[in-house]
Parts: sequence; structure tokens; C-alpha cells
Amino acid sequence: MAAEQTFSRLTLTAMVVGSMVGAGIFSLPARFGGATGPFGAIIAWLIAGGGMLMLAFVFQSLAVRKPELDAGIYAYARAGFGNYLGFAAAFGFWAGTCLGNTTYFVLIKSTLGAIVPMFGDGNTPSAIFFSSLILWSVHFMILRGIKEAAFINQVVTVAKILPIFLFIIILVFAFKADLFAASFWGGGAYSAAEIFNQVRGTMLVTVFVFIGIEGASVYSRFARKREDVGWATVMGFIGVLCLLVMVTLLPYGVMLRPELAELRQPSMAGVLRFVVGDWGAWFVSIGLIVSVLGAYLAWSLLAAEVLYSASRSELVPKWLGRENRNGVPATALWLTNILVQIFLISTFFAQEAFNLALEMTSAMTLIPYVLVAGYALKLALTRETYAPGSRDLARDLIWAAIATLYTIFMLVAGGLTHVLLSCILFAPGTLLFIFARREQGRKVFTTIEIGLFAIICIGAAIGVYALVTGLITI
Repeated sequence: MAAEQTFSRLTLTAMVVGSMVGAGIFSLPARFGGATGPFGAIIAWLIAGGGMLMLAFVFQSLAVRKPELDAGIYAYARAGFGNYLGFAAAFGFWAGTCLGNTTYFVLIKSTLGAIVPMFGDGNTPSAIFFSSLILWSVHFMILRGIKEAAFINQVVTVAKILPIFLFIIILVFAFKADLFAASFWGGGAYSAAEIFNQVRGTMLVTVFVFIGIEGASVYSRFARKREDVGWATVMGFIGVLCLLVMVTLLPYGVMLRPELAELRQPSMAGVLRFVVGDWGAWFVSIGLIVSVLGAYLAWSLLAAEVLYSASRSELVPKWLGRENRNGVPATALWLTNILVQIFLISTFFAQEAFNLALEMTSAMTLIPYVLVAGYALKLALTRETYAPGSRDLARDLIWAAIATLYTIFMLVAGGLTHVLLSCILFAPGTLLFIFARREQGRKVFTTIEIGLFAIICIGAAIGVYALVTGLITI
């Protein structure tokens, strides 16, 4: 990639917003309506918003304290915990991104399925075929140049925010306080255990809609100023959080919770149809398609960049670092989209393709988030990069501790099923790391890393057994 290509503060912010605002926000009314009421939703967003804000602050702090670490999503994990966990962060983020791109295609075809029956819920043979056409069309567009694609993403980010704003404005005027109050407690007992169970049902979807918060950090080596990376991360996060909260809570004021829960995806279209008629559903559906294609573009760029940078750092084989004449990490992009194609084909066998891909995306991406937060915590505890008596130490320690606890909690709350399915991806994925180490003539694993790899292989074996025997269904 050409050295003269630099991204402004606005472009970096657009990368953050463009990465986060995608399929997830359009699915929120039904996802939350099926899990909880307004009170549980408020609790869920306080937890998710607070935890992710701390993670945003972590990315902001690390961008300044460790400016030499580019493509931060994996570089921080490697610096803090060694080569294999650095690879695990890169692979987890990359595989999660590929799964995320799969959710986009499923949701596009599910949206069109409302008027074109052959697309069904987004995982029919016709849906998979047309999704594949889009996949490879965008692939060849990106091969023409990263900077051109980044500019398109900036334009699309503006275009896709407009329908969401209109949705919010219409619901504000249609809002009925009595409907909101009727669903407030979620229809369950007024107990802490009941509220916790309701909130737990929203955990992975809240992670999913925040994935992309690292967008500016991944492209930190292209920032004109290192400070711009942190600014773009925090400001992009705050803006998106406000949108997410309003899109979640306002529908409770126009429809009852059981009605929200029964909406087909994209449920935002169903809400607007209920309020203003069919044109509202059409408007949201068009906005969703623009949003999803824009987010897909942003995530494709992020995924290719991570593999490219990991190759340059010798965590994956050198061939993944090859660029074409336009400065695009072409080999990494090819591998990325081949994996997306495999995931697309696998959706044919999934009962709820969208929800499965969404939850797996969250589970895979939480792993690098845990490692990044853990590295920031390690820096604060060891006082590395902090001058004696630094005023920033206590603040950064609190940020990192909360971010670490939050990401671990979310990973555990997601359930054992997703951990086992993640192991099924990590076990064969480790071959990339093994090939890279042998390519360099270095020892593959340390003693601790051998133990970690063994645990992953055991988890993968259990996961495969559970799939074969029906203990886990997809």
C-alpha cells in the first residue's frame, strides 16, 4: 500500500461509524423485543455502552502510548502476551469479520425475500447464488485500490445514516407513553434474576453492533496524526451508541413487546410499516441494503488489512502480505472472500442463519478484544510507558480493568456453545501460524502455547462431536 496514502480524522471516524452501523442496528427491535422490555434494554445498553466506552478509551490510550504498534487489534495482543496469542487475536478478528460479512448477505436477501419469495430468509440456494455475485463484484472493486474503496465507504456512511435518522424522527412523533409503560418490565416478574435473564439474552447482539470500534486503530498506520485515531474511535462510538439506544427503545412506544418479537428481519422495516405503511418498510429496506453494502466494504478492508499486517509481522505466512500494483493486499483479500464464500454456502444448512452468524461473529471478535484490554491493563500495572507520578496511570488502570472484566463477562455470557464453535475455527486456523513459524525457521510454540493449543484442539473435538450427535444444532 502506497506510503503517501493518509486518512484524515473525518475518514478515520467514517471508518469507525461505517464499520459499526451495518446489519445489527436494523435487527434491534425484534432482537430486543424477543428478549426483554425497555427496562432490561436500558440495563443492557448501560452495561454494553459502559464496557465498550472503556474499550474505546483503551484503544485511544494505546494509540498514543504505543504509536509503533500498527494494526492494533493484533499488535497489542502480541506485544502483551506473545506470538501465538497475537496470532489468535488477528485470526479471531479476521474470522469474525468474515462471519459478519456473511450476516450482511443473509440480511440483504432476507429483506428482499419479503417481495421475492425465492430468497426466503436469506439462506436459500437462490439467495446464496446472488450473494456470491455481490461478494465477488465488491472483491474486484477493492482490488482496484484501497483509497478509492475507503472514499466510497465515507460517502456510503453518510447515505446510510439518513434512513436511521428518519426512522428515529417518525417514531418520536408516533411514540405513546402508555405502550412503552406496558412493556417496561418485559412482562416477567419484577425480580433481579428475571431481569438478568432478559438482559443476558441481549448480550451477544450488543457486542455485534459495536464490532468495528477498532476501525480507526486497524488503520492507525495511515493516520495523519496519532491523536486522530483515539479521537475518531471515541467520537464514532458515542455517535453510534446514541443511534442504537434510540432505535432500541422507541419501538416499545409504538408496538407491544410480543408484536416486536414476531417481526421478521429486518425488524426496523416492520416497525416503520406499522407506523406509516408500506412505504416506510421500503424506505428502511433500501437504507438497509445501502448500509449493509457499505459496512461490508468497510469490513472487507479491515479483514484484508489485518491479514496483511499480520503477515508483515510474521504471524502468518509471507504470501498473505503480497500486494498488487494498486497497493492492495490482494492475497489476503482473496483468502478473506474465499472464507466468506464457504460461510455463505454453510448457511444453507443453518436453521437460523442470521442469528447464528451474528452470535458467532460476536464470540470470535470478543477474543481479540479481551487481549487488547488485557494488554492495556498490563501496561498500567507494570507502569510501562508511564512516567513516575503520572496523572494518567490511575485513569488508564480503571479504564483497562473495566474493559477487561466486561469483555470476559460478555464472552462467558455468550455460552459454551459459541466457545466450542470458535474452537472449531481456531484449531485448523492455527495451521497458518505453524506454517509461518516454520517458514522463518523458528520454534513454533512455547510450553504455555502448546498447552493453550491443546485446549483449543480438545474444544474443537468436543464441538465437532456435539454437532455430529445433535447436542449442538445450527
